[in-house]
Amino acid sequence: MEGLALATMLLRRCGFGVIDRAAPGQAPATIHPPAFCISMILAELQELHALPFFDLLKRAHAVHEKFWPEGKIQLCTLLSIKTGGCSEDCAYCAQSARYKTELESHVLLERDEVMTHARAAKDSGSTRFCMGAAWRGVRGGTPRFEQVLAIVRDVAALGMEVCVTLGELGPEEARQLRDAGVTAYNHNLDTSPEHYPNIVTTHTYEDRLRTIRNVQDAGIAVCCGGILGLSETITDRLRLLEIISNFNPQPESVPINSLMPMPGTPLAENPQVDPFDLVRMIACARIAVPAAKVRLSAGRTRLSDEVQALCFYAGANSIFYGEKLLTTDNPEAAKDLVLLAKLGLQSLLPDRSLEAPVLDSGLPAYPAPGDSEECLLGAALVLADDV
Repeated sequence: MEGLALATMLLRRCGFGVIDRAAPGQAPATIHPPAFCISMILAELQELHALPFFDLLKRAHAVHEKFWPEGKIQLCTLLSIKTGGCSEDCAYCAQSARYKTELESHVLLERDEVMTHARAAKDSGSTRFCMGAAWRGVRGGTPRFEQVLAIVRDVAALGMEVCVTLGELGPEEARQLRDAGVTAYNHNLDTSPEHYPNIVTTHTYEDRLRTIRNVQDAGIAVCCGGILGLSETITDRLRLLEIISNFNPQPESVPINSLMPMPGTPLAENPQVDPFDLVRMIACARIAVPAAKVRLSAGRTRLSDEVQALCFYAGANSIFYGEKLLTTDNPEAAKDLVLLAKLGLQSLLPDRSLEAPVLDSGLPAYPAPGDSEECLLGAALVLADDV
């Protein structure tokens, strides 16, 4: 892409009209209205990513200020409500039953225990309570799904935003979660479709996209991002952003994780993600999906305060807050509050009225709706394998 075309794209994403200059003797110049949800293609993302570091940060910060002028940070707490024993073979995950790790598995937590954690999260300042279960997916009418629905109703009654990540969902399960009070559903794509088979073989990229479509159709906000450090290339990272930026409706939040290598998993010896690579990815995500919260997620224990400050400047405006991030350590809440105070950043208030991003009717839905039979969870899910 030529420099002028890149500048025009950035102007549009910042909400500034783009002017077509009139030639002498022609009609006056016209200003095109801003298009806030312009999807990006790989070539655009590659040109952005290749910019000098501070040029990229400056452009990302301009987009961030336009779409998030208050500059506040969302504080989220993530609780593993069912740990380990998962049938899937995600190469980065200590919760897979296929790997010998030191992770202690536990069955689905009782509602009272979950509520104790949720109340503590609210009292500490968290506004979104996220619950993760190590399953391939869930099916309506089963005791465990009914238990999850009851937990969601109780957490929602606290006035917190509720996010869950339960694996694959069919359309009916998505509707039931919405009705119970779920405001957002997390389902990460992890990496590019080209690299994905190197990381997971027990389900496909298309399986992930189908669940995202079901969540969108149910009117739940989508939380979808990826993981750096999976032996991927820069092109893989940008392909991930290309796909996410083309979601219609667009995601409500985009978590950017750095791999925390877990002993016993196939990626246990992978090197640490370069902090500058993380900041670049945050900046590109901010420009690619400007209206979404960009969440600085797993891997923060390895980041200095200075690197985290760069991430916030580049467009990160959400963090997981508390001592645990599913099965890995997370910075303590008190330390986070001290850092935010140093930077003059305040936290967002909870928004139970949060509405999912709206479908752009002028563009096709994406992920594309599949055949209704393909969207159903059934024989394709070997749920009995999940303990």
